[in-house]
Amino acid sequence: MKEKVLAIALHPDDETLGCGGTLLKHKANGDEIHWMICTEIKEEEGFSAQRVASRNEEIDKAAELYGFDGVHRLGLSTMKVDEYSVSELVSRVSLVINKVKPTILFLPFKSDVHSDHRVMFEAVYSCTKSFRYPFIRKIYMMETLSETEFALSTKEDSFVPNVFVEISEFLQKKLDIMRVFESEIAEHPFPRSLRNIEALATIRGATAGCEYAESFMLLKEIQK
Repeated sequence: MKEKVLAIALHPDDETLGCGGTLLKHKANGDEIHWMICTEIKEEEGFSAQRVASRNEEIDKAAELYGFDGVHRLGLSTMKVDEYSVSELVSRVSLVINKVKPTILFLPFKSDVHSDHRVMFEAVYSCTKSFRYPFIRKIYMMETLSETEFALSTKEDSFVPNVFVEISEFLQKKLDIMRVFESEIAEHPFPRSLRNIEALATIRGATAGCEYAESFMLLKEIQK
């Protein structure tokens, strides 16, 4: 069965950090992959025209490298997602989900340290009720370097993966795509270093018994 996969990225590069290898694997298997970018930078909020243009170029380049079947931009102001009403967020997300009709969703981790991630998780998860969105069959939370590992160290807020996807064949391309977002990466020990991305894939691979892997928390699976 052909899957339709929708990755929820609060900020461009979140999808690559969290499930980039898995998206590439789905694409290689003939599935549809879609990218929902929730926020964007805007000139009226202090970003230069040059920076806005370069960010759009990064998004276009990354979309091309993935071969996305759809890129859906909500246009929310970055760092200000908590200033929108819940009803507005749910409405914007619902329009995209009903358009794509994904069978698989990748969401940010509910306890990520970034408030944008936490707020958007709640909004997106509200759009997964089976009686309104019967096409959704699997819902995962992903780990995003620089956000997930800085969540509170309590059992309620800890990322405890229970699904592992081997990405050995796709790690190099994931790293190549991450290089597109050059302003978002830096040298080790910065969390979003290429070295750290590979290190996380290595430890998840060791858990899964393979070279490299990505890990997720399965929230719901509906089998029919």
